[in-house]
Amino acid sequence: MCGCGFTWPFSHPMRSTCSSLVTLLRPHASGNSFLPQLLPLGSDTLCRVVDRVVVLLFLEEKKHRHREPKEFTWDWEQPRGEESKVLETPTMELRAIIERSFDDRYTRYARESLDGLPDNFTITDPSIPGHPIVFASLGFLKMTGYARQEVVGRSGSMFQGPKTSRRSVMEIREAVRQERNAQVVLLNYRKDGTPFWMLFCVCPVFSRNGGAVVHFVAVQVPLQGKGLSHDGSSVRDFGFGCCRKEVCSDSLAELGRICSLDQVLERDDDVRELESEEPCEASDDEKRSAVTAMENIFSVLTYYSELTGRLVCRKRCSIPDVGLLSTSLIISLGRIKQSFVLTNPHLPDMPIVYASDAFLRLTGYAKEEVLGRNCRFLGGTNTDTTTLDLIRESIKTEQPCTVRILNYRKDKSSFWNHLHISPVRDASGKVAYFVGVQIEDDNKNENRQCLSPEKRQLSVVGVVKVAVRSLSMNAGSSNS
Repeated sequence: MCGCGFTWPFSHPMRSTCSSLVTLLRPHASGNSFLPQLLPLGSDTLCRVVDRVVVLLFLEEKKHRHREPKEFTWDWEQPRGEESKVLETPTMELRAIIERSFDDRYTRYARESLDGLPDNFTITDPSIPGHPIVFASLGFLKMTGYARQEVVGRSGSMFQGPKTSRRSVMEIREAVRQERNAQVVLLNYRKDGTPFWMLFCVCPVFSRNGGAVVHFVAVQVPLQGKGLSHDGSSVRDFGFGCCRKEVCSDSLAELGRICSLDQVLERDDDVRELESEEPCEASDDEKRSAVTAMENIFSVLTYYSELTGRLVCRKRCSIPDVGLLSTSLIISLGRIKQSFVLTNPHLPDMPIVYASDAFLRLTGYAKEEVLGRNCRFLGGTNTDTTTLDLIRESIKTEQPCTVRILNYRKDKSSFWNHLHISPVRDASGKVAYFVGVQIEDDNKNENRQCLSPEKRQLSVVGVVKVAVRSLSMNAGSSNS
């Protein structure tokens, strides 16, 4: 928010905002020597002005790096909703989840061994909302200039910027969705704002017991092409592509004091030179370095996973993997904060294939104790058999139903469960899963200002249906 009272349209790409920019500026032009020069400009010239303004704001920010970051970010991939929370400082609860994600699988001693490797890499967990980084190597931290606590718990998009190729990012996302390896050349940004080319290689880590993807390993090999040195010293400081820091000007009046409109336009050639940068190619040596790094990392992960008894492998080892959910669907379901489970009616005994964190908190069970089991384990001595018959009938007829049923937690304590069950169909209209949404029926904790239980349950069902249907449509198009 600039001092003159309006939000500056920094979101990338900025050129789409030029027509509305004049409308925004006009009420604030009085008394500002810089703004009246903008209003008569044509669209093409105004595009150049906006680009140059960004450059100047970056220069001004560099003079005051010791100040606290301003309120907006450069991230053109700025996430929305729940995902954006992962990019902020992780909460204590999230830190605990991230720590368990790594230590429970490999033990904490694996961290020391991985830190002994000279390679640049990160490890991410797709089962945690936002797919955050759970480990970053010392080499990676040195390469990017961040401290470990600034990286762990955040999304890899924090290293992207205005010149990062959207196509390359989509290639990576598609590989994650399909749970396969990928290798792209990518432009990323260090903490000080300098860009650098790198060879980015990502590989899924599979559980040997079940074959699900538990982590992704991403190896980054910095490239030396196109005049971008490892420390970024050869990059022009005033380039638009260098702007990765969170910058802002206190007011447009202050910007008018930095330089005149003529000075803004004079730098057009310099910026055009940077905008014409082409991605550089990775050499054979750099590709071999990435392969070697990936092999070293997997050697460490495999060794320590054997110590915990939760073995991992580089290729899916499990043959009966029909019940596994894709990483893309797990990420989508992980954004839902309500208590629910997903069951697969096409597998024997209709086992649970996904359980939300809220469900685990409600029942007291760990995820490993829930997945693969039929929901009947929540029943107990006083659970009404008539209600169970209603549930079985609705599943048999593929119809939704809502019941009030007495369930039991892991500690044997009982609770009344306001349960809604609904079929979830894929893009072809066939039932792929059943979703069960649980709300504890406790009038003492009921908040009248919240949505009714029915509306909350239907909202969860709607999100799950969209996620499953979208995934099946994408799978169909990719196979065609």
